[in-house]
Amino acid sequence: MSRPEVAVGVILFDAQERVLLVQRGHEPAKGRWSVPGGRLERGERLAEGCLRELYAETGLSARLGPLCEIAEYIDAAHHYVILDYVATEPEGELRAGEDADDARFVTLQEAAALPTTTGLLPVLERALALARSAF
Repeated sequence: MSRPEVAVGVILFDAQERVLLVQRGHEPAKGRWSVPGGRLERGERLAEGCLRELYAETGLSARLGPLCEIAEYIDAAHHYVILDYVATEPEGELRAGEDADDARFVTLQEAAALPTTTGLLPVLERALALARSAF
């Protein structure tokens, strides 16, 4: 890795205000729960990357909303700058795909009981507030 990579994440809420989480199937953070997302491809716009990653990992599409969070993940092998977007109105049949071992909608209370990626829960709380006010 010679330089940071741009990644996107989708914080998707359904009509019951449950959030979509995926269980990561690969490193970094294998086995932990997080939002669907991944690296942006060359020439791909942010919204396109969000919707591509969402579909690849979960089989769903959604209405993409505003940017919610900018985060960094750095370890010995990775350096990602992650742009997380809020989304609503999921469509399709939920399934775990690509590099996700599992995918499910959970309440924020249920998310708090899962082994999530570092710092995820406060981001989910801010995203829900943003989703309520922006949509």
